[in-house]
Order: sequence, then structure tokens, then C-alpha cells
Amino acid sequence: MTVEEFKEWLMKFDTDRDGRISREELKRAIRSIRGRFSGWKSRRGISYADSDGSGFIDEGEMDNLVAFARKSLGLKIVVSN
Repeated sequence: MTVEEFKEWLMKFDTDRDGRISREELKRAIRSIRGRFSGWKSRRGISYADSDGSGFIDEGEMDNLVAFARKSLGLKIVVSN
């Protein structure tokens, strides 16, 4: 999937529609791809990507989450041309 497709897919889990991804929303996303240890991975993902310490992943931090997904979730995410 492309980076844009990943971001669009992830935003489907933004259940409160605030434009940010919470730990619980990330946990649901990880579970949807049959990810194991979704609670632990969602905590690590937030910690890895949340550069301002808000506890949420916003648009400006999404590239950090892409890097986490590639590294820790084994997702193949490519840059589109």
C-alpha cells in the first residue's frame, strides 16, 4: 500500500472524528489486520510517533507512525510516484 492509502485506512479508525489517532483507535486498527499484542503495539506506536507528547497521533506525526508500521508491524508501505 502507499503512504496515502495507509493514512486513509488508518483514519477509518478515527471514531471520534477529531482528526487524531488515539491509542485505543490504533489498537483497533492493529487488531483489524489480525495483529497480535495489539495493546502493547499500540502503546509503542503512540510512544514512537507522538513527537509532541499529546498522547495522540495528528497529521504532522503521521509519517512517524508510517515508519513504526513498517518497522514493527511488518507492513509494506511505499511512497507513491
